[in-house]
Amino acid sequence: MKMVKVNIKNLFLGLLFAGTAGFANAQTTQTDSANNAAATTAQKGNPTIDGLKKQIEANPKDTDALAKLATAYQDASDWTNAVDTWKKISALLPDWAPSYYSQAYAYQSAKDDANAKLAYEKYIATVKPEEVEQNKKNLAYAYFYIAFAEQQSDPTKAKEHIAKSIEYDPTNQDAVKLSKTLNS
Repeated sequence: MKMVKVNIKNLFLGLLFAGTAGFANAQTTQTDSANNAAATTAQKGNPTIDGLKKQIEANPKDTDALAKLATAYQDASDWTNAVDTWKKISALLPDWAPSYYSQAYAYQSAKDDANAKLAYEKYIATVKPEEVEQNKKNLAYAYFYIAFAEQQSDPTKAKEHIAKSIEYDPTNQDAVKLSKTLNS
């Protein structure tokens, strides 16, 4: 039964990065059973990952294959390789904001909060004005994450970031609660 839950969760995470799921699930944390399943998958080899790696060996600048590989690593909870692959994409496509958001998510999942914050900041800076509307939910989450990370070290900046988060998504109850905490 636990394995079914892990597979559904990994499928949902994969859909998240394919752009078909909501941003709220970026806050999902992995359980021990998910981590154990990922370790088992890594030991057995993953045919999807192996196939994509071969495709990239033939064409290292194939950003479509790189994005699929990064997503496959995320599906397998291989955060180190996911981050490394998203970084390769960012080097090839420095103006493609989703790669920074995905890096941030992978860092966050790996519990590397400092780099997650930096990647969310890069994501915010990279979203083009004409892309803001379609990225509101992700922008809201990125601002929320940064505000949460800065609430102790720089409350003034945290207030600015949480205000932007709520501007992009006024329905995010976590952001509303953090705003109340910061402004009380």
